[in-house]
Order: sequence, then structure tokens, then C-alpha cells
Amino acid sequence: MHPCLNPPPFSEEEPVTEVLHGVHVVDAYRWLEDQDSPRTRAWIEEQTLYARNYLDSIPGRGHIRQRIREFLAVETYDSLQRVGSRYFFRKRLPDQEQPCIYMREGADGEDLLLIDPLERGTGSHTAVMPLRISPGGRLLLYEVKEGGERTGIFELLETETRKRLLDFLPRGYLRGFAFAPDGKSFYYVQEALDVKRPFYRAAYHHVLGTPFSEDQEIFFAGEDEKIRLGLFSDSKRLVFLISRFLHKTFTDIYLKPLERKGMPELIFRGIDYCLGLRLLDDRMLAITDRDAPNRRIVEIHLRENGNHEWVDIVPETDSSIGTWLVVGDRLFISYAKQMKHTISVFDLSGQKVGELPISDDETVRMMGGSPECDELLFETESFAKPIGIFRYSTKTNQQKLWAKRNIQIDPTNYGHSQVWYTSKDGTRIPMYLAGRLDVLAKSGNPTIMTSYGGYGVSVTPQFSVFVAFLMECGCVFALPNIRGGSEFGIEWHKAAKRRNRQTAYDDFLSAAEWLIETRRTTPRKLAIFGGSNSGLLVGAALTQRPDLFGAVVCMVPMLDMLRYHLFDNTHVWKDEFGSADDPDDFAALAKYSPYHQVRPGTAYPATMLVSGDADRNCNPLHARKMTARLQAASNSEHPIFLDYSKFRGHSPVLPLSVRIEALTDRMAFLCDQLQLAV
Repeated sequence: MHPCLNPPPFSEEEPVTEVLHGVHVVDAYRWLEDQDSPRTRAWIEEQTLYARNYLDSIPGRGHIRQRIREFLAVETYDSLQRVGSRYFFRKRLPDQEQPCIYMREGADGEDLLLIDPLERGTGSHTAVMPLRISPGGRLLLYEVKEGGERTGIFELLETETRKRLLDFLPRGYLRGFAFAPDGKSFYYVQEALDVKRPFYRAAYHHVLGTPFSEDQEIFFAGEDEKIRLGLFSDSKRLVFLISRFLHKTFTDIYLKPLERKGMPELIFRGIDYCLGLRLLDDRMLAITDRDAPNRRIVEIHLRENGNHEWVDIVPETDSSIGTWLVVGDRLFISYAKQMKHTISVFDLSGQKVGELPISDDETVRMMGGSPECDELLFETESFAKPIGIFRYSTKTNQQKLWAKRNIQIDPTNYGHSQVWYTSKDGTRIPMYLAGRLDVLAKSGNPTIMTSYGGYGVSVTPQFSVFVAFLMECGCVFALPNIRGGSEFGIEWHKAAKRRNRQTAYDDFLSAAEWLIETRRTTPRKLAIFGGSNSGLLVGAALTQRPDLFGAVVCMVPMLDMLRYHLFDNTHVWKDEFGSADDPDDFAALAKYSPYHQVRPGTAYPATMLVSGDADRNCNPLHARKMTARLQAASNSEHPIFLDYSKFRGHSPVLPLSVRIEALTDRMAFLCDQLQLAV
């Protein structure tokens, strides 16, 4: 193991004390929340130099970079959509820095370049993404991002001429968009940046070729930070959704026929359950968990008195519904039951007519389809098989490969199994173990582990270059299905939601203990990683049981859980995490908030924190403050450092060369700490 050459930079303490619900809370590094102050920028520069001195001196780095390049520098396709006979998608050639947007006329037509972000002349951090296509495919709405920002600029392209229209929406969050049926105007909801009234929530109608100052306001939802307005439409109706983020989320839904003037009609008020609508000719279908925890598909017949009639189309089963699409005259519904994915096919009356063939070890995601087309677009992947994109015809019941990533990895050399372990409260938890077949047959292996444990997100077999490289180097990959996801229905999510969050961390720590107790690995050979909510997970594991791990990679995390809700738009996550403004939530948050659980004089494992200026989901203040506190508290010789970039954010849009270097850093760190042969 290569030592860190110097002690970390000194981070000055300036304690700020607050009294929250009668409890004194001390924050020594509050000053690092000010991202643009000269002090913070100087601190970031010192931390970057410290990190680079360590990372650049790790032996074998050149070989690691070369292999990472072989994984990443391949042709990729994503974001596939179809309108009529036209397909729109992103494609990146093997050595291109960013994907371009293409169009194909017919499934076997030529790939026609529409938008190359390099032509904008703004540098390799500029990325584009197709969002909406007008009826007939004449106009394309696409987003332009810089670095990892969550906001974007929204532009329109005439697909026949590749002419960019003068009509564009400035930088901000696009909360709703719909082309008018004739393609000559559009409806939109945007939260623009740098405006005088940032919390004014309204929907507008814009006619192409006219100034935006002449746009007609067609709906006003209020002026409040805790309100979010959205919209969508079909060829006949507009739907407006107002969400209010209070102690829980409440939603109002309005309906307006396009040809009718006047105010929209309120059809649902203050609902606190899931209701995802689909407009289908004169029918209104919906997915809901009302009276159905595992969700069902219903048809809603609106009544003037508000007592709408709900008719089951596809009733609730013992399997949780994930996503659903109307494709032609068929309903495609994905189910998840005990980590196995299935896609069932129904007619529009709810009669089951088939099922897509899916392997037990695959994760499948439906990408697109519409009532006007007879083709479902979906993608599959597994631990050792990169993403493949497929087309499934409702007429022939046949599926065809559209594209796949040709990464040089032989899946026959890899395998996985499922084991069960007991968590702290006695609950049985499943866990995937994946790796090379020769490695899985041995004990005492270096092991890399992650999970998610939030928002009802299930973890299933997926391909990750991060994991594939480490498995190739002899690591076992452990993926426990901890509570907070929905692998076993809504109750699996609720068991680790809000004030029960510690349950997810107990499940994760119990998985680590089981791996060690069964001699599959040792603490020195066990590393954990995670990003975003999973970054919070590994931050909690790091601070609660530092003795269990040899290395930690904590990416774009939230870590100060007593102040997370005060920044950006994170107040909308109150229903998932709670808020320190609430005394009962505060008590739960204070017990696990990783930043507040760092203890001086503790031997913390080698830790790499990853963040950047552009993150407005999990504000980089979390990583900055946590780095300072861990460095000051740890009494071990293991490196604790911050990998920071002004361009890095929460969106995976960094250029290829930057991604190669970033992943090389993470792999070099883990190879060094786990003593992997490269």
C-alpha cells in the first residue's frame, strides 16, 4: 500500500453553536459552506494539491488508465425515442468527448447527425440531450448543459434543415413541456434562474417565431418556494399538476381541453397518494397506490361532483408495479418481485396477452413507446453484460437488438449468487455476490460493496465500469437489497423511510459483518462506495463502524443532515428524510447525520470524498465540511482526501477524457488500498 506522503492541509475551526429543540449543535466548519469565498477557494486548492500528490504517485496508474479507456471509449447509444417512422437518439463514437443527437428514418435507416455539441464552440463540457419531438417529428426540443449542472438551456431544432430556432428557454429547470398538436406553438412551465420572482409558478403558451414577452399565461399555481408546477398533454387536453411540499407532499390536478378557453377544471385536490395519469383518446388511465400498496392500473371516469369512478384495468398483485407504458393497443407493465424483473403485456381492457422473455439475471428498463406506435423500446443489462437496447413489435411479438456497448469483457468468466443474512432486528435480507468464477470459489477475497436504501429504489443486476474493473482485478462485488428500496413492496421502503432511516444503515452494516464472519473477506479487504443517497449510506456506515472497512469512496453525498434542507431545492425531500425543523425528525437525523457523528481520535479508514461546484442536488458543502472534519478527527495513517472539480455535479455529462481520469483516480485509490494486482 502506497502511503500518503504528507499530512493533510490544516482546516481552521470556527465553531458556530445553535440550539435546535433544546440541543446544542456545534458546527466547526460552517465557513466552508460559502463556496465562492476566497478562503473556501484557497482551501479547495490546497485539498486538490494534497489529493493529487497521493493519487498521481500510486504505482500502476498508467495501466489502470489504459484499461479504463478500453471500457469507456466505445460506441454508445442512449435516449432512444420514436415518433412516426423516425427514431431520435444520442450516439457517441469511441473517442468523442460528448454524445451527439442523431435521427434515423426507419429502423434500418442511416444515422443522420442533427446536433454536435462541439460545433457550439463552448468546449468539451457542453452536453446535449433530446427531450421531446413534435407530432410528425418536425421539431426537436433538446437540453444543453455545461458540466454536471442540473439546470439547462432548452432549444428547438428543425430536423429537416438542422436549423436552430430563435425560440429557446433560458437556463433553469424545465418542469413541463408539450408541443401543440399542429407543431406551431408549445406549452411550458419553467423555473428560470436569475429572475426577479424566482418562486412564481405559472404555465405559458408560446407561439413559435414570437417574442417570449408576448407569451400567454394560461395557469397560475401560486408564488411559493414549496410549490412545484408541472404539465403534460395529449392531442386534446392539458393537465396541470401542483405539488405542495409540506409535512408531506400534496398534489392538485387540473384538466383543460385545448380548444376550450377559460380556467382549467380541478379534478383532484390535495391527494397524498401516487397518481400517474395517461391520457388516451377519450380515456384517462392511471397508475396509483390508492388502496393498493403494490400499485394498480385504473381507468378514471370523471364526475362533476368530484366522486370520480375508478375501474380496475390491471388490479394489484403480490408483485410491485415499476413502470408502465401504453404502446399501440397494448399495456406494458414491469413488475419486480424478489429482485426478478418481468414485463407483462395486456390489452387495453386489462386482459393479459403475453410476457416479454427476460433472463433471471437481467435488469430491464422500458425506454419508450406511445399509443401511436406499435413498438416498445427497452434496454437490458446484468453484472457482466453491458447495456443492450431492443425493439419489441406488438404486431409480430418479436424483439430485435437496436444497439449494444461492445465492451471487451467475457461474461462466461463471471457469475453471481444470492445469499441471505440476518439484520440487526432479525429481518432476513438478500444479497448478490458477483465476480470472476475462480474468485467466487475462494474465501478471503478483496470485496467491494454498495447499496442504495432509499426512495423505494430497488437494486438489481446492472453493468458498471466501476464494478467491472474491480471484479476483473479479483474483487467480489456485494450488493445487499437493504430496506428503503421496494424489492419486497412498499413496506420494504417504509421500513427505512424518514425517522426509520437507521434501519437501512443497520442492514448495510449487517451485510459487512456477515461477509467478515463467513470469512468471505476481512475488514482490511472490504471497501464500500456510493453516490448521492448511497453516498449518505456509506457516510453513515463509515462513521458508525469505521472498524469494518479498509476503504471508502463517498461520491456527491449529503452528510450534514441537520442542514441539508436549507440549500437548493432539497426541501422537496422532506417526506423521505424528514427535516431538522421538526423535533421528532431532528432526533432521528441527529443520531445518524454522518457529519455530526465524526469522533475525534478515531481510526478512520482510507476515504475518498468526491464532489464539485456544479452539484445542486447534494450541495458540495457536505463533502467539503466532511473532509475537514474527518481529516482533523482521524488518528490513523490512512489517507482522507477530497477529489473536487468545478465542473462536477449530479448529472453524468462530463466529457470522456475527464470521466477516464476521474475513474482512474477512484480505481487507483481502491487498488492501492485493497492491494489489488493491476
